Amino acid sequence: MRTVLRALALRQMDAGRPTPAVGANLGLSAKAVWQIGKRYLEGGLERALFDAARPGKAQALDPEQRQRIIAVACSKPPEGRARWTVRLLAEEAVKRKLVPRVGRETVRILLQSHDLKPWREKNVVRGPAR
Repeated sequence: MRTVLRALALRQMDAGRPTPAVGANLGLSAKAVWQIGKRYLEGGLERALFDAARPGKAQALDPEQRQRIIAVACSKPPEGRARWTVRLLAEEAVKRKLVPRVGRETVRILLQSHDLKPWREKNVVRGPAR
């Protein structure tokens, strides 16, 4: 819908209509119409019709670090523990120097994205018994 409105605004401005009139016709503010025209002049049709990509936050873990944490989750839990917990995995990843630091929520989301539930032993993938 936003793209269509922007295209209609450009079309009306090309026909010579003033910015406030274009805005009134399309239900946009005069400033919004002016900005659409400005983006068209600076970057062409693509820039006028579509929003620029937004940067977003960098991921906390790189792919190698993710793989290593998943490998730890799939391994046997430490001595004295029946299974891995999210908190225990986060602590172990830092202790083994897999990552400089990692939060429980980051580990939880990582496990969730791979559909791993190490606290449920039946869902953990383990190698063949020796």
